[in-house]
Amino acid sequence: MIFGVVLVNAIIGFIQESKAENALAALADTMVAEATVLRQGEKKRIPSVDLVPGDIVLLQAGDKVPADLRLLKIRNLQVDESALTGESVSVEKATGSLAQATILAERLNLAYASSMVTYGHGGGIVVATGDATEVGRISQLISSAQDLATPLTRKIAHFSHILLYAILLLAALTVVVGLLRGQPLFDMFMAAVALAVGAIPEGLPAAVTITLAIGVSRMAKRRAIIRVLAAVETLGSTTVICSDKTGTLTENQMTVQAIMAGDIHYEVRGAGYAPLGRIVMQDRAAGIRSPALVECLRAGVLCNDSLLQEEEGSWFVQGDPTEGALLAVAAKGGFAAKETAARFPRLDGISFESQHQYMATLHDGGAGTERLVYIKGAVEQILAKCTAAIAADGSDTLLDCDKIHQDVAHMAARGLRVLAFAKKEVAAETTTIDHDDVATGLIFLGLQGMIDPPRVKAVTAVKICQTAGISIKMITGDHPLTAAAIAGQLGIYGGKITETGNGAVFTGSDLADLSDHELLDVVEETSVFARATPEQKIRLVKALQAKGHVVAMTGDGVNDAPALKQANIGVAMGITGTDVSKEAADMVLTDDNFSSIEAAVEEGRGVFDNLTKFIVWTLPTNLGEGLVILTAIFLGITLPILPVQILWINMTTAAFLGLMLAFEPKEAGIMQRQPRQPDTPILTRELSSRIFLVGTLLLIGAFGLFEWELAQGASIEHARTVAVNAFVIMEIFYLFNCRSLHGSIFKLGIFTNKWVFAGVAVMLCMQILYTYLPLMNRLFHSAAIGVGSWIRIVLAGLCTFIIVEAEKKIRTYGLQHRH
Repeated sequence: MIFGVVLVNAIIGFIQESKAENALAALADTMVAEATVLRQGEKKRIPSVDLVPGDIVLLQAGDKVPADLRLLKIRNLQVDESALTGESVSVEKATGSLAQATILAERLNLAYASSMVTYGHGGGIVVATGDATEVGRISQLISSAQDLATPLTRKIAHFSHILLYAILLLAALTVVVGLLRGQPLFDMFMAAVALAVGAIPEGLPAAVTITLAIGVSRMAKRRAIIRVLAAVETLGSTTVICSDKTGTLTENQMTVQAIMAGDIHYEVRGAGYAPLGRIVMQDRAAGIRSPALVECLRAGVLCNDSLLQEEEGSWFVQGDPTEGALLAVAAKGGFAAKETAARFPRLDGISFESQHQYMATLHDGGAGTERLVYIKGAVEQILAKCTAAIAADGSDTLLDCDKIHQDVAHMAARGLRVLAFAKKEVAAETTTIDHDDVATGLIFLGLQGMIDPPRVKAVTAVKICQTAGISIKMITGDHPLTAAAIAGQLGIYGGKITETGNGAVFTGSDLADLSDHELLDVVEETSVFARATPEQKIRLVKALQAKGHVVAMTGDGVNDAPALKQANIGVAMGITGTDVSKEAADMVLTDDNFSSIEAAVEEGRGVFDNLTKFIVWTLPTNLGEGLVILTAIFLGITLPILPVQILWINMTTAAFLGLMLAFEPKEAGIMQRQPRQPDTPILTRELSSRIFLVGTLLLIGAFGLFEWELAQGASIEHARTVAVNAFVIMEIFYLFNCRSLHGSIFKLGIFTNKWVFAGVAVMLCMQILYTYLPLMNRLFHSAAIGVGSWIRIVLAGLCTFIIVEAEKKIRTYGLQHRH
């Protein structure tokens, strides 16, 4: 039977813990299948795995970059590197030389493997393939990240070692004492086995696994999929959440939030690419659609090469995220892109080029009218070409460059990326335009400021986590000013961020200058880290762990994967997350929402509470059984319970009684508590003393009733059956005590966990079979008992319940009196 128990526990543990490490395989899947190369003067399509350093690779919009390339020739090339750097906006590439120390996100003359070309075309020479690429280097970081034991597994391992040595010592002592008293060696060996079986909580490994599995099921209903079972409990112990910005705390969809047109300032409601929301004047609830605003929005629609598309209720941009934001805000203002383009057909255009910093389009304004040129681009470039500005009523007015620069500075202080818009009327016979046509004479239309905005639910979730004593830190590859602005809106104010959201955010360059020792102080005090590389993200996580924190790390990009693996619990995004980040993580959020992490933390705390309740319930049984055996040995009398009977008690009660505690609902105020410190033992002094109290009560009840039955002339089998039933019934009463570790069961609600009553009913049926079924009598050496014995057993159980409830009441009163 002992061998069977060990085997069952081993099988359950193996099934639950055998998780394959697929991060490297997923990383390989992110590579493009084919690449266009120039070999021997000819264009060829070859498998990307066949690329070698020195190959010339050609890129165009829609391509995934197949290797790390040093760009040689480009035309308006823009690349989405968000998965690698965290930058929300596509990066405009260049070919000029850069300093050796240039950080990853600013290496404009390189295109990185697994990034996506969103605009333009170009070519470059392969400088790195496979593991030598930036994304390959990240795979090596994933491999080097340590698999950390969870707080629970560490505590149970420590507890197991203590239990092991204590049991071995007591077993040896039992044999020695028995031999000194003249007992046969075989009897003493059996007594030692009985002691070991009694003292070891055989049901604990299976109970832990099943309790965690129930937690997994509960979390799945709250949009959190657990990949590693022990992560359930780790969430409940989390003291710091390090979150990526793009796509986790934010929408990962550029959104226009502010417009200035005709010297009137507008705020834009609604986030993301969905055309939901409206445009209102600052400080007013109502929107006023002025002619200047109409022109500014129209310019954003017409001077645009992207498309907004809806698929299964979700909106996404086909093309550049910035242009997608312009289309979305125009839709909020009543401009449908297709209708506007049909009304003002495009005749010609000037594509965006890095050296010019603007884009212009020529449109037919309708029969008998002059043709229109719309232009958008960098503020300085547009203002230099303007000679007038549009007034709110649509008329021309003087251009006030100083006032416009003030407006730009105000938007930039909010972390917004600002674009300027202008227009020009040209002759009706004009069919083409070039740079000379837009060099001067433009009318300034206004400004649009955009940002990847924070998720609405993330703001609430951050506040709840902070109330629960969990520190939130933003670690992003994005621009420092943008990171500070988002942190301000979310309420992640730690460090030195001012009310305007523009303060001393630590950047990757700052972190590179810090020693590991200096980093320990910085990481504790600072809440926002920008332009962080994958290596630096790991450094930050390790520094927090060195300070004793249990760290949860969230992210969705390839660049987040090493830190996800290093963290105590890695949390990946299910929708926008790369396969690499999902495979490196312990948990995946199916809705990509930070608020789901808060829900998972709440469930994790509930799971740990229920595990603690099980441990506090099961250990007195083991202690009581051990004390019964030791007392019998030291007194030199017959064992009141045999080893096989102890196994019956331990395994059946753990399955039918203890496991019902796994279904306990979360107690009120669970997210108002501070996180458990990682070095806090599972069993506090209060709970340890209760275990000894109940263990002693079980000793008195079982041993006392055993001796009572013998004194009344009962057989040894009859007396042992009474002792076994005494253990079980007293455990049933104590089970109700354990439904709340500190409060009264009556305050909690007796019927809030119906599983407990189902378990008790099954256990009582099992004990009736154990007591009265002849087969069970033969297997377990039990015997039928009378009504009088049952009455005494139930009274012992009731006494246990009353004493434990009184002990909880006294402790609660003492705590309140001290406070």
